Amino acid sequence: MISREPTLERLATARRCLLEPFGLDESHLQRALAEIRQHRVDDADLYFQTTRSEGWSLEEGIVKSGSFSIDQGVGVRAVSGEKTAFAYSDDISMASLLDAARTVRSIAAASRSASTRIPARKVAASRSLYGDQDPILSLDSTAKVDLLGRVEALARARDPRVVQVMAGLASEHDVVLIARADGTLAADVRPLVRLSVTVIAEHKGRREMGSGGGGGRWGLERFDDALLRRYVDEAVDAALLNLEARPAPAGEMTVVLGPGWPGVLLHEAIGHGLEGDFNRKGSSAFSGRIGQRVAAPGVTVLDDGTLADRRGSLNVDDEGCASQRNVLIEDGILRGYIQDAMNARLMGVKPTGNGRRESYAHLPMPRMTNTYMLGGEHDPQEIVASLRKGLYATNFGGGQVDITSGKFVFSTSQAWWVENGKLQYPVKGATLVGNGPDVLTRVSMIGNDMALDSGVGTCGKEGQSVPVGVGQPTLRVDGLTVGGTA
Repeated sequence: MISREPTLERLATARRCLLEPFGLDESHLQRALAEIRQHRVDDADLYFQTTRSEGWSLEEGIVKSGSFSIDQGVGVRAVSGEKTAFAYSDDISMASLLDAARTVRSIAAASRSASTRIPARKVAASRSLYGDQDPILSLDSTAKVDLLGRVEALARARDPRVVQVMAGLASEHDVVLIARADGTLAADVRPLVRLSVTVIAEHKGRREMGSGGGGGRWGLERFDDALLRRYVDEAVDAALLNLEARPAPAGEMTVVLGPGWPGVLLHEAIGHGLEGDFNRKGSSAFSGRIGQRVAAPGVTVLDDGTLADRRGSLNVDDEGCASQRNVLIEDGILRGYIQDAMNARLMGVKPTGNGRRESYAHLPMPRMTNTYMLGGEHDPQEIVASLRKGLYATNFGGGQVDITSGKFVFSTSQAWWVENGKLQYPVKGATLVGNGPDVLTRVSMIGNDMALDSGVGTCGKEGQSVPVGVGQPTLRVDGLTVGGTA
């Protein structure tokens, strides 16, 4: 059997799913784009998408809900300068395409010199970072229910103090096709799965919660007993630890952040401030600082959409650009921003493969993929041992950040009070308060244990949600403000 190159195979899949059932082919796409090009526009694209989603949830030993949905449609965009016109429809047809094209081209004036020549077709370069399997079909319904049952059994067997278990399983199969006015044609087939587990433990009238889980761009069969046990242990350990937690101290102190998911602080406090739209408008604390020192020596921050099977990775972004490994901060020096096509053009730089949108009904904008800090030279135990008095935070809940000022507030979900390098007791109710750019300058020790999160991140921006990844090594940050309950 002769197989096609993965990029061409994805294009063939996209044609089968998004064009052929509706009597369309590439000539129809060119006709719609030609309608837009009758006016003077800087850019235009068509974004076709079909998404199949399924979800299951278990609570109190029974499956409480199951859902399945299909969503499909096309978004049509025209860009002129800083102005964007956008229309979308869940009706994929030539009539809808032409109506949308004529609507969005009104953003610019008609041009006698507008070219009616059809640009040469060019297939966008892309990666091959994950399989194209449909995870919804990777297990049958009975096996999915059984998987959730195994999660509950493992959690209850861990400790008699576990009184309630909630588990959820989500699968998605996403096929996208992008046609651009410059002749670029790109496609991607994106599997995505996530398993979540939340437990409630009770002891002497006190109840506490813990959570765990993970996922990525692969099939449900990857959730074997070893992986389920890891997720369950994470959730149960967190709940049991919180049963012993004391009120958190407050004040300015040294804080050690654990590896992996605590990188969400990096994502929120620094990553959003490095997105191109905020910097083009001058509203980010990092605006105009390319080439300047913005972090302590040794701090290197990347946004990398090319990591295999990761939740935030993409073969091509939602504008047809290949994903990239982008160095944003190198040894403390700001090297670049995260860019989509429009902001890159207006800033005179190249796109970085970060044009993302929630669906065909949304506009693309510069968004993170997998954002993380590289490891350093210190042993993690050495970093914790260096604390005379301070906080060691290994997991986080929610947080907020102001892009313009860089100020953030984050709540810890798992943390210890440390004295003389020794863990004294777990604490709860601690919040970290600071300024993103300032925090980077306060990093004094970087661990050699860089880790990515388990695959649970979802990022929100301007009402749109997209899957992302985060990561970091163990970090010591001097002089952070901790809001506590003690």
